[in-house]
Amino acid sequence: MTINGPKIYFTIPIFGGIPITQTLVTSLVVTIILCVSGVLLGRNLTKRPGKRQVLAEKAVTVITGMVKEAMGDHNAYWTPFIATVFLSSLLGTLLGMTGVLRSSTADISTTMTWAVLVSFICWYEAIKNNGFLAWLKGFTEPIAVMTPMNIVSEIAQPVSLAFRHFGNIAGGGVITALIYWALSGASAGILRLIASSSVAVPLVLLAAGVGLLILSRPKADRKRKKLPLLVGVLCTALAGLRLMDWLWSLTGRACPEMNGLACGLLWFAALAVLLVGLVLLIAHKDKRGTILGIVLAAVGFVAICFVSEGPLNVPVLTLGLPAVLSLYFDVFSGVIQAFVFSLLTMIYISGNCPAPEEKQNP
Repeated sequence: MTINGPKIYFTIPIFGGIPITQTLVTSLVVTIILCVSGVLLGRNLTKRPGKRQVLAEKAVTVITGMVKEAMGDHNAYWTPFIATVFLSSLLGTLLGMTGVLRSSTADISTTMTWAVLVSFICWYEAIKNNGFLAWLKGFTEPIAVMTPMNIVSEIAQPVSLAFRHFGNIAGGGVITALIYWALSGASAGILRLIASSSVAVPLVLLAAGVGLLILSRPKADRKRKKLPLLVGVLCTALAGLRLMDWLWSLTGRACPEMNGLACGLLWFAALAVLLVGLVLLIAHKDKRGTILGIVLAAVGFVAICFVSEGPLNVPVLTLGLPAVLSLYFDVFSGVIQAFVFSLLTMIYISGNCPAPEEKQNP
């Protein structure tokens, strides 16, 4: 397993070479999305707003209220900048879920650029509101001996701001890759063990799976037992894999001429059918839903086997895992980190933009 940084697509041969990386492409896509969305949501505004205008006004009201609450009413003019930082961070993270683009926030150069920009804004506002000499004097407070530590603190502020955001997003990708790699290895080990076994092992697994499925059926006085159901499905699937592998050895791959794109699309379609079937099998208590779930799960599983290099090369322990982990690391964590980065930005800037009555005379 290898974990690499952003890929370099090509290099522009000027100024010693300017590399065009995945991060730069994602940032460009984010910029285009934000610009186009701003034009579409902001044009043709009327006194009697439609759905599009109501959505835009609601978003502006929420962000403006958040900025006023964190920075004060006198700093409401920072709303466009804070909204841009938040949306750039959020979209830059979510675009990594496409599988084509890489999350721009998983590159330290992106978050460090934002953090350094915020630091320069803080220094500019401090000098503008308090004067250059008062800004320099602030490094000596509360006593002169604290000057080196205050300087280190000013340098550490953008570093910590950048690494906090980058570390959470990039760390999520690394953890996902490690878990997927470990489960893929475990899946391959189990399937190789089944492949090397005699026909008695699949028959025992099949009998155990069918018995557990029958045992898990709901009755009038109790609900469906989830644990026997899940174990029964697993045992039946492993037994079916061994039987399909035997059939596979007789027929070979079903569609060897299929290109990579069609194979990938068919894989994801089959995975969706399999997951829908499993949800129906677990959630529904009536016979119709159970039968439909079994049929869909079987069809999806067989289709996955047909576009793989044989049934025993399907990483069964990882099916659906990338989607579940992406919900946490890309969606949930992406929203939280974008909010935290924006909140810290508001706190740092507002500390150097006091209310007019609080400003010091230079």
